[in-house]
Amino acid sequence: MTFDDGPWDDTPAVLDLLAQYHIKATFCMIGRQVAAHAALVQRMVAEGHTLCNHTWSHDEMLRTRPTDRIRAELQRTNDAIHAVAPGAPISYFRAPGGNFSPQIVSIAADMGMTSIYWSVDPQDWRGPGVQSIITNVLTNTRPGSIVLLHDGAGPQTVTALRTILPDLAGRYTLNALPNANSHGDA
Repeated sequence: MTFDDGPWDDTPAVLDLLAQYHIKATFCMIGRQVAAHAALVQRMVAEGHTLCNHTWSHDEMLRTRPTDRIRAELQRTNDAIHAVAPGAPISYFRAPGGNFSPQIVSIAADMGMTSIYWSVDPQDWRGPGVQSIITNVLTNTRPGSIVLLHDGAGPQTVTALRTILPDLAGRYTLNALPNANSHGDA
């Protein structure tokens, strides 16, 4: 499970559901939102979730920007996360909109982050309805899938998770992506 575009107002409810079902997830955070939600970032770390850099400003055209601007977007986000959660590993990077380029992947790698995409996307950010989100995720998830959801997409995602999480947990072992410095199971 991955959650993009937070931390946001629905993040506490997402974290509560993950805790209820003993599931670890990966949170792809927008840097400019981190300081205002510092306690949520600290909670993610304390509860063993994996952190992912999702850039400072969620610029979907980042791949077309100069190298120094790309690097600054990623570094500023890492700095914001580390300001509220010192020492927390940030092992992953996800380009906004999935708009990767070889240059972005290379810069992220130079900064110690593995670029991740996804294999299941119910487009919850569009507000397709609770049942649509549930059906898409439950129908398309397979062993090894990376599910893309958004902790800022609104109450539809939170409501859908009440069905998705116990169903998937009953069929699969759900893990967050491992942190670079973690040992054993994620």
